[in-house]
Amino acid sequence: MNLTPSREDYLETLLLLEKENKKIKSVDIATMLNISKPSVTKAMNNLKDLGLIEKTSYSSITLTDEGRKLAEEIFDRHKTIKSFLLKLGVSKETADDDCCKIEHVISKETLECIKKFINE
Repeated sequence: MNLTPSREDYLETLLLLEKENKKIKSVDIATMLNISKPSVTKAMNNLKDLGLIEKTSYSSITLTDEGRKLAEEIFDRHKTIKSFLLKLGVSKETADDDCCKIEHVISKETLECIKKFINE
């Protein structure tokens, strides 16, 4: 499934909030991403239409199995790229910013090579 960078960011955020054992609410997503609640509502409706989350009006949001799988892949890319950048000597702040940009465009081949490099 081809996801936009924005949708990937939402899925990753949902996964992080889920890992904190929180009931995921739109306001938490808006706060974490520093965006408006109406923007979150629209995005959640899109993710629901794609079958990646379950949500009913005024309830908490949960990832479907497919949504969780995609979110885990996105989060793995994020962690891998960040680890690589830190290993290169990039500052934590720059690594945080850059990995958020790179994770959306990196090829599977490059990501696999980075994983091998990190594990050497």
